[in-house]
Amino acid sequence: MKQFLKYCGVPIILFLLVLMVSFWLHWNESFIFIISRYKSYITNMGRQESIGDSKENALEGCHPGIEWDKLQTTSLPNLKYTKPSALQLPRTDVNILTPWLAPIIWEGTYNYDIINEQFKQGNYSIGLVVFAVKKYVQFLPEFLRTAELYFMVGHKVHYYVFTDQPEAVPNIALKANRFLHVVESNPYKRWQDISMQRMESIYRHIENHFYKEVDYLVCADSDMKFNDYVGVEILDELVATLHPAHYGTERESLPYERRNISEAYIPVDEGDFYYMAAFYAGTVHGIYKMTKVCYDAIKKDRRKGVEAVWHEESHFNKYLVYHKPTKVLSPEYIWDNDMGNREILKNKRFIAVPKDHDEIRN
Repeated sequence: MKQFLKYCGVPIILFLLVLMVSFWLHWNESFIFIISRYKSYITNMGRQESIGDSKENALEGCHPGIEWDKLQTTSLPNLKYTKPSALQLPRTDVNILTPWLAPIIWEGTYNYDIINEQFKQGNYSIGLVVFAVKKYVQFLPEFLRTAELYFMVGHKVHYYVFTDQPEAVPNIALKANRFLHVVESNPYKRWQDISMQRMESIYRHIENHFYKEVDYLVCADSDMKFNDYVGVEILDELVATLHPAHYGTERESLPYERRNISEAYIPVDEGDFYYMAAFYAGTVHGIYKMTKVCYDAIKKDRRKGVEAVWHEESHFNKYLVYHKPTKVLSPEYIWDNDMGNREILKNKRFIAVPKDHDEIRN
């Protein structure tokens, strides 16, 4: 026994010491944890936070600047309208939905009172961009006059007129919360260059200016006039209008750019609709992305000595093949009375002004 203690006693004692220290450390950590939980419980006694308060605290710091306590506090007024049907379409003579679930806006397919009241809660501003260069300035008075009558009535609107003749912009009386801005633009010799310049001008002014003033942008040709109310039903992330001459055209016959040398090239087995670049809309962010991509493609074509068949409209359509619009406007929003009447057109909201195209462009 003495021999055993002589050779093994020290290791046993060291082992027992280590065991005792480990036990003490473990117990001490548990004790500290219990004490901290007890302190937390005592601290929170009496506060009685509701579930809503807890959620609010959890959201703090997630999105600086958002006033969480003010979210979802508004509601629609008591509107009286016919009950919608889940079994019957509002119209059966036209298509009202794309395969990617974007609505196609026709007269009789929506209740404007509802969507207008919803839109008002956001306190949004809308910019209307129009280019009036060279002889196109002659259309500005009628364009602006009818816009004041029918465009986004009751909402804050900024008119952005791009022109090489600022002195020719009419000084019309504007309603409350309507503002007119004149932006000087280069008078290129060819109308094709003027047309393609629009993509660059819009995207650069979004970068420098538009994003500070408006939430949505609507881009329109100046040789048009508003013929009836055009309101918030046209707004979404990215909105395009069906070309009035091609809304029923088969895919292989659509006037896309079919030469693969151009950046606007669309293969014959691709594409959905042909959209007209005379009227489109979107959020500032949505329009910025589209115009930037189109402008970059136009620059690449120029370096190759190529010009797309329908200029910026060809690039616009190329973009929309691979970045689907979130809403599509029917030909009600871009009609030419020279094309006659169509039974499916219950309204003509934005129409072409009669003119001699060759004389105006030259």
